[in-house]
Amino acid sequence: MSEAVIPAAPAAATHEPLPLTGERTVPGIAEENYWFRRHEIAYARLLDRCTGKIVLEAGSGEGYGADMIAGVAQRVTGVDYDEGAVAHVRARYPRVQMIQGNLAALPLDDESVDVVVNFQVIEHLWDQGQFLRECLRVLRPGGVLLISTPNRITFSPGRDTPLNPFHTRELNADELTELLVDAGFTVSEMLGVHHGASLKALDAKHGGSFIDAQIERALAGEPWPADLTADVAAVTIDDFDLRGGDIDASLDLVAIAEKATR
Repeated sequence: MSEAVIPAAPAAATHEPLPLTGERTVPGIAEENYWFRRHEIAYARLLDRCTGKIVLEAGSGEGYGADMIAGVAQRVTGVDYDEGAVAHVRARYPRVQMIQGNLAALPLDDESVDVVVNFQVIEHLWDQGQFLRECLRVLRPGGVLLISTPNRITFSPGRDTPLNPFHTRELNADELTELLVDAGFTVSEMLGVHHGASLKALDAKHGGSFIDAQIERALAGEPWPADLTADVAAVTIDDFDLRGGDIDASLDLVAIAEKATR
C-alpha cells in the first residue's frame, strides 16, 4: 500500500496538551512515540479513502487523526464522550467539527456521512454491537467503515481479560469480522499492522521485545535509559507494515467494511 502524503495542519491556537493517562495516545511525547506512530499508520495508509468525503471520526480522542483527515476530506465531524477531549480538539484543531456524544447513540442523522473512522476505540466500548449498528445507520448506502483495534492474540496473549485496564473486550480477526457482519456490514479487507525490519532489529536489541522493554520501564516508574528513549523517539510510521496475510500474528487489526448499496 502506497505512502499517503499527510497534509499539514494550519497553525493552532495556544492550548494545553491532553494528559497521558494510558487511555489514549497523544503526540509529542518521546516515551509515547512508538504507540503514537503505531496508531498513526492506520490514518496515513487509509487517508486516501477519505478524500473529498464527508467523514465522521467516532471516538476522536486527542484529535490528531481527525485533523489529518480534515486535510483531504470535504468535512470532518469528530464525536467523543469526554468533554475535555472535545474542548481540546476545538482549541487545537479548528478545522474539525467536534460534538460531545455517546458512541452507542451517535448524534448524527441517518445516512449523513460517507466514511466512519474508528481507530483504536472499539476495544474500550461495552456494547460493541450497538456501536457498529450506529455506524451502519449514519453511513450512506455504499459508505465505508474504517476500523482498527489491538489484536487480542498478540496484545493480551493467554489472558481471559484485557491487559490494558481501559479495555473492555479485545478482539481477534474472526471476532471482529463476526461483529461487523452481524451489524450488517460486508468486510472487504482485513489487514494487520506488523513490525517492519527496523522494529524487528529493535526487538532483538532490547532483549527480544521492544514493546516489553518499554512496558517494563514504564511500570518501574524510573527514568528511561537514554538509548531506549532515543530508539522510541525515532520510530516513524515507515517502521511498521500494514498488510494482509498472517493476521493472527499482527499487532493491530485494520478492517475495511462496507454498507450495502440500494
